[in-house]
Parts: sequence; structure tokens; C-alpha cells
Amino acid sequence: MRGGEKTLAVLASLFADAPIYTLLARWEQLDAGLRRRRVETSWLQKLAFVPDLQRKALPVLAAAARSLDARSHDVVICSDAAIIKAIRTRPDALKLCYCHSPMRYIWDLYDAYYARAGFVGRAGLKLCAKRLRRADYAAAQGVAGFVANSRCVADRIRRNYGLPSVVIPPPVDTDLAMVERSHERFYLVVSELVSYKRVDLAVDACTRLNRELIVVGTGPLLEDIRHRAGSSVRVLGWQDDAVVRDLLGRCRALLFCGEEDFGMTPVEAQAAGRPVIAYRAGGVIETVRDEQTGVFFDRQVVDCVADAIERFEGADSLWMPEQIQEHAQQFSIDAFCGRFMRYYQWCMDRFRDGGPDHVREAMRSVDRDAFV
Repeated sequence: MRGGEKTLAVLASLFADAPIYTLLARWEQLDAGLRRRRVETSWLQKLAFVPDLQRKALPVLAAAARSLDARSHDVVICSDAAIIKAIRTRPDALKLCYCHSPMRYIWDLYDAYYARAGFVGRAGLKLCAKRLRRADYAAAQGVAGFVANSRCVADRIRRNYGLPSVVIPPPVDTDLAMVERSHERFYLVVSELVSYKRVDLAVDACTRLNRELIVVGTGPLLEDIRHRAGSSVRVLGWQDDAVVRDLLGRCRALLFCGEEDFGMTPVEAQAAGRPVIAYRAGGVIETVRDEQTGVFFDRQVVDCVADAIERFEGADSLWMPEQIQEHAQQFSIDAFCGRFMRYYQWCMDRFRDGGPDHVREAMRSVDRDAFV
């Protein structure tokens, strides 16, 4: 499962009797716990056979979200990276939103998506972006309390929606076996193969330096990545969680060249005792300690990635697996559950006293790190 689905699974486990509403469900990709739950989907589910449906359905996402009716519930919790927060609720209900990011392709990363899109993609963004921004902004105003998965996302929520939030990092499976200092010589990328992840930088840098690299993941750029990979690079495509965990434990370091809202994979690598070489932007700034659990580079160009790899190799004695693994424990599933339930109880206390408006008022003065 991807990060958003993993977070949903943990949130759902905290509210065992609650139904789950979603725009679209890929049943074969859900974990066993979610498959056992009552799941209600929007009318987009009828088009689930269409490849890459979520991107192609961009113009109608808001309408699909509004087709979901949760007005029978007093409390609705949204796990959102798009517009599920537009789900219909009663005005007197408490709507909370765990936000992975405001929609990247219409807000902060619009220019990047537009620059890399093909002709059809650019035309689609031009036609629907302004309307989607209005719909997304309006949906956000119906949320009584936002939770951001990082300070980076908290800044986006303030900038795009004009609303405060508290920060609670997402749940990461930190129960990963640490391979005693017998790690192998290969570097590792685990990523969806889409443009903003910048997997091309890792591939080109390792090809230039003749360093062994393993790339795990699939996506629209899979063939492009395979084509540009040199003899030292192996592209495995999609692999199951067991294979990924094994590779994380054995790699020399994880390469992370994109800008992410939070970035679960770098935390998973650290949980296995392995350091991270990352682009200094987004949520990874909050999860990797420079020259303690990893190395940063400051520009998304091959020269900077190659330089970071060589700096990393020149300081091999710094990377103590036990210390790296200990650092990662602050992002564990148990830590997330404790933080989120404290926030939920804080909201419920104010909701019972004065309804959702009382929660909104209290959010204006709460420190965003109050529940970390």
C-alpha cells in the first residue's frame, strides 16, 4: 500500500465500527483489515476498469466527493490528499481532516505538473484547475480542524486555505529488522515512477558514478527509467512489502530525490538502520538529521546527487545503525495513534461544549506542534 492507504488503515483501526467512504477502491490493493470493513464508494467505482482513472477523472473529483452522503454521522474524519473533504455532512457535525497535502497539481506543484504534462494533460489542467481550486477551497472551509502530516503541509494549508492546523506525522511501520553492519553495496530507490519523484536523478547519478542501484516501483515512467538505466542499475518494477523490507535492511543507503509532503520511505529506511541521501525540501527535512541519519543535497540536478553520494561514502563511519533506528521510532504507528487520539479527544471536548464552530475557534490559538 502507498502512504495514504497505510494512514487510512491505521486511522480506521482506531474507529473499528465506523464505515469508510472513498471515491474509488482498488480492492486487490487494500490490506485485509480494510477489506473486512464496510466501504462505500462514489460513482467513480463504476469506471474502475479505466487505467490511471484518478488522474483522468480530475475534472469531476469534486462532484464525485459530493455524491458521498455522510449526513447520518455526528463526526467525520477525512484522510485527504485530494478532495474527499467535500463529502456531504451536516452543518452541526464535526468534520476533521488529516491532510497529506492540498491537491498538489492545482496548488503548490501546479507549474511542475504543467511543465511535465503532455498536450492532453496541459489542456486538462488549464480547463479545470481554477474550478477545482474554488471547489477545494470551499470544501476546506467546512472542516473544523485540520491535521497536517508535516510542517511543510501545515504551511500549505495556511497558504492555500487560510486555515490553521496541527502537525501529527503519519504512522510508519518502524518494526523493521536491522541487518548488522553487513549491509551490501547497492543504493536503493523505492518510489512511484512519476515525474515529481525525480527517480531519473538517482538513476543518472549512479550510472555516471558506476554505483550499483536497485529501483523498486512502477508508474507511467517505468519504461523511461529502464531505458536510461546504465549497467550498474537494476529496475525491478513493483515488488511486495516483504521484498521491499528486505532491500531496505540490506541497502547501503536510500536515495530520495523528489520533494514529498512527508515521505514515509525515508523513515522506513531509517527504521531498518539505513541512512538516507535526500533532496533538502519538503517533509524529509523533518525526518532526516543531516550528517547523523543522512546527507542532503540542495539542487535537483545530477551533479548535486553525485556529489552527495561521494560525500556520504567519504563519511562512512558516521552512519551508526542503532542510532539511526532509534531516531525513526518517534514516527511509529503507536506514536501516531497516541498523538491522534489526544487531538481527537481535544476536539471532542470542545465540540460537546459548543459544536464545530467552537473547535474552529480553538484551532486559531492552538500551537501547531501541541500534539507532536
